[in-house]
Formats: sequence, C-alpha cells, structure tokens
Amino acid sequence: MKFKKNVSLAKHTTFKIGGPAKYFYIAKTKQDLIKAIKTAKELNLLFFVLGGGSNLLVADKGFDGLVIKYQMSVINFLPLKAGFKIVAEAGLPLEKLVNTSVEKGLTGMEWAIRIPGTLGGAIRGNAGAFGSSIADIIKEVEVLEITENSSQQTKIFKNKDCKFGYRDSIFKHNSNLIILSAEIQLKKENKKEIQKKMKEHLKQRKKTQPLGFPSAGSIFKNPKGFSAGELIEKCGLKGKKINGAQISEIHSNFIVNLGQAKAKDVEKLIKLVKQKVKQKFGIELGEEIQYLGF
Repeated sequence: MKFKKNVSLAKHTTFKIGGPAKYFYIAKTKQDLIKAIKTAKELNLLFFVLGGGSNLLVADKGFDGLVIKYQMSVINFLPLKAGFKIVAEAGLPLEKLVNTSVEKGLTGMEWAIRIPGTLGGAIRGNAGAFGSSIADIIKEVEVLEITENSSQQTKIFKNKDCKFGYRDSIFKHNSNLIILSAEIQLKKENKKEIQKKMKEHLKQRKKTQPLGFPSAGSIFKNPKGFSAGELIEKCGLKGKKINGAQISEIHSNFIVNLGQAKAKDVEKLIKLVKQKVKQKFGIELGEEIQYLGF
C-alpha cells in the first residue's frame, strides 16, 4: 500500500490544530481500512483511525505513526412497519445522516443537528445532546477486532455489548475494536414536526455555543449533578486566553482556536481548568476529548 508522508493533521481536525502524521492514508472502503491496519501491523507501525477529527487534540509534534482516515460512507435505508432500518458505514458524516433522515420523515436524529464528526466517532463517544444520544437508536455495530496475534476478524456487537454510558462505550477503552458500520432504527414522524424540532435545537446551539471558531466541542464531561461549563465559569476562567487558545466567552466548556493556537496552549488551559475546579469545588473534571501524539 502507498501511504502519504508528513501530512498535516490540523487540516483533518475541527480544532485546526496539530502537527503532521508520519504516514497518512485515506480508506474509502472497509477493505481499504482492514488492509491498511494489516499493513501497519506487519510494519510494526503505530496506527490511529481518524474519523471527522472532532473531539480530538493532536500534539504540535504530530503523530509518529500511521493515521488512517476512514471515508467509508455508504448508507442504505430498509423500510420497516414502524419506520426504517438504516445500515451505514462508520465514515458517514453525522450531518448527512441527520439530513437524509429528515428527508425521509424519520425522527431520532434531530439532536445531532450541526454536530461535526462521523457515525463511527459518535458511537465511540456515545455522542449526544438535548437529552438524547446515539445509543438510543443503535441496534448493532459491525466491528473489526484485532487479536493479540495481530489477526483480524469482524464481529457484530448488539447494543448491550457496546456498554454505552455517558459519553462512553466499550470502543473508547479498547483500541483493538474498530467500528466499521452500524445498524440504526428510526421511527416515522411528520416531517414538519421533525424540522420544527431541529430548528429549535439549532437556535439553542447557535445561542449557547461558539460555532464561529474552530473547536473540539465540549472539552470536559459534565460531573454527575453539575455542569462543567458552570463550574469553569464560577472559577472566573470564562474568556481566559493562552496565546491563540481561549476558553469561550459564550460557553466555558469550549476552548476555541482564535487563529494561531497550538496544542500546548490548549493543554495548558485544560490543566488550569482542572486545577482551579479541583481547588474550588473538590471535583475532578474528566476530558471528553481524545489526545493524539502526546
């Protein structure tokens, strides 16, 4: 296989931050992805499977291995009595899934309006908003499992096998499980009602989130019974800047790239937030984002 060399990862993340990948490959099919992982294993290369690059902070030095960006995005709608069964590949952009669902008068994805990233990434982190999450509609997930002897086999994980939790799943804790595709079930509803709900969600998102700047979405998970954003704001950190990175003035659980931010700037802000929240409230904040190359 032919891999590209020294590809900037900043171009492939919503943060627009990060150094180069030593090797880079775009997988357009499941077979491409499986073959690339096999090659990486044979060459004893570290590898990272990249989706839409949201919820990700890449180190300034980059990643000393192979980044496989998956773009497998085939989607099929199969009619059921009460709605539709959707079989979609992991590289499908969430936005496309939302828009296609609305066109068919299907409810269940309204919460994901304007959430960047891919289906695979959403499943891995159990993405959610407005009281709903991807776990609510997942029936099963097709997974590539890499075993200790580097062999590969595909498996089907039912919803309960995915061990979904708040912004969590089994895939977040086992890098040997690579999501290939998923089966989703959505229900029929009046299209106007769906569109109305989406407009309300979008209005709220625009009002409360810094959509005008590159970011990785929410940086921290909300501790049980608390809002991470409110805790950060009560520590007086709203608007705090370190070089080109800033704790958003709109929502304190967002760190935005003002234009020239480095990963080290974001890392310093994250450490500062965790330290101040721990000092003031005795609460340990846990990151929602993933780190690469640190």
